[in-house]
Amino acid sequence: MSDASAAASPTSAFLATAVDAATRAGRMQLDAFGSAFAVRKKGVIDLVTEIDLEIERMCRALVAERYPDHDVLGEEFGAPDAGRPPARHCWIIDPIDGTTNFAHGMPIFCASVALEIDGRVDVAAVYDPTRDELFTAERGRGAWLNGRHLAVSANDRLVDALLVTGFPYTVRDEGEEMLGLFGAFIRTARAVRRLGSAALDVCYIAAGRMDGFWERGLGPWDIAAAALIVEEAGGRVSDLDGGPFVLRTGRLLASNGRVHDEMVATIASYAAERARKRTL
Repeated sequence: MSDASAAASPTSAFLATAVDAATRAGRMQLDAFGSAFAVRKKGVIDLVTEIDLEIERMCRALVAERYPDHDVLGEEFGAPDAGRPPARHCWIIDPIDGTTNFAHGMPIFCASVALEIDGRVDVAAVYDPTRDELFTAERGRGAWLNGRHLAVSANDRLVDALLVTGFPYTVRDEGEEMLGLFGAFIRTARAVRRLGSAALDVCYIAAGRMDGFWERGLGPWDIAAAALIVEEAGGRVSDLDGGPFVLRTGRLLASNGRVHDEMVATIASYAAERARKRTL
């Protein structure tokens, strides 16, 4: 057992399952990392490896063994059969968040496992095997990193903020807009990073390493666990316009809460300027 999983001390059977699935996934990632494995394209720049598929099969089998009446939503094998009523419990799984990094030998990737109960994510585990870091949360009980309580940063000014973002696979078609907003944040924040794993990006806000994140075009598996973790660490999540965060819209603005309104204002200002230019 890794130091991370030993320190997690899950307080519920559901969290224990999320931790078990995420840490098993991480071990499978490390076993394969840097070796030869099959890689194919789901889109022009969207990759999937045979390891993604093996891990998701493992996670699905684990859930089926322990909770046969639960649903699973995973990145590679999709949603439950739409022909039957949805279960109250749905596990949301990303077998490798950061697949492009993983496929290229870049050690920035993780496994993400969340449990949604009656449409609300209540349990989360994100595991980074290269750093042996396990981020966990249960709604109303706080967020943790290897057993240490997490809290967001105290920074309250965007000019002093370290931000992080990503680009969806549609970036080649929508690059002008996305790069424009990226530039707007470069002009208003201290610095902006682009790491290639949305789940880790948001967990780093929970850990106080980053101050804010924005992205659209996300899958629910990318952010379900991390969004709960940052909330339970004292952060804030919303839609890009500051409205309520809705998991399946694919849009997330996450922050330490203190720079959130400035981030919303930056996005709104950029959108207004872009609209004005289109009318000229």
